[in-house]
Amino acid sequence: MSTGATAGPRPRWAWAEYGMEGALLGLFMVSACVVTVALEHPASPLYIALPDPLLRRALIGLAMGLTAVGLILSPWGQQSGAHMNPAVTLTFWRLGRVRAHDALCFIAAQALGAIGGVAVSRLLLGAALAHPSVNYAVTLPGARGMSVAFLAEFSISALLMLVVLAVGASTRWAPRTPFFAGSLVALYITFEAPLSGMSMNPARSLGSMFWVGDFSSFWIYLLAPSLGMLTAAGLFTAARGLAAVHCAKLHDDNAKRCIHCGAGFKSSWEEAA
Repeated sequence: MSTGATAGPRPRWAWAEYGMEGALLGLFMVSACVVTVALEHPASPLYIALPDPLLRRALIGLAMGLTAVGLILSPWGQQSGAHMNPAVTLTFWRLGRVRAHDALCFIAAQALGAIGGVAVSRLLLGAALAHPSVNYAVTLPGARGMSVAFLAEFSISALLMLVVLAVGASTRWAPRTPFFAGSLVALYITFEAPLSGMSMNPARSLGSMFWVGDFSSFWIYLLAPSLGMLTAAGLFTAARGLAAVHCAKLHDDNAKRCIHCGAGFKSSWEEAA
């Protein structure tokens, strides 16, 4: 649980946290675009030096896993909870750990942050980002088709949420939640990406598709991660009970205020809801 000092009543509209959520996913998208150009653009020295696509995906996975861990542990991530994903926010709302209006604002901020992050990447990387081998780091179904991509996205999203909830429910392991999440991101990009592009995140996919201009497969990345995480939450609470879900933050063991559980405010979560 957060250990922030009491700092007055919890605000109804937490504009600082909304902005942090958008900025965090924007930074994640910048990292994704830069790393993809560095390892997948045909003119990149790394692409030339590393002809094995599995090895390149492993390096991309490592970079993005570390990015996720760094953002979750950053001051902004510690304060907002570092969902960076509408499916995560939706699931914690369904579990009663995020207020409805906070969830809506988080999701809007995440979508805008993802689009903005790719926009910044366009300015930084220029035409290299639009090259067909990079294609704005868009997530697309693999050669096995949309059905396999949907099932893959559902499965990896469900497993991620199960791990987050199970680790978060453990006093011993909860502080290490960011590392579990980052490790799964790295493994998924390395081994699952050929099936679905590895998104788990409607806003992350929207951020790239917005600039590509093709939304034909967006429904997969909208529905599969959300349904997967909601299913995982249902299974977890059926086994452990709702009380095992302590807070909506991915890293709750810090001194930052929490608009979700109410830590750091005079009012309790129930009083301020």
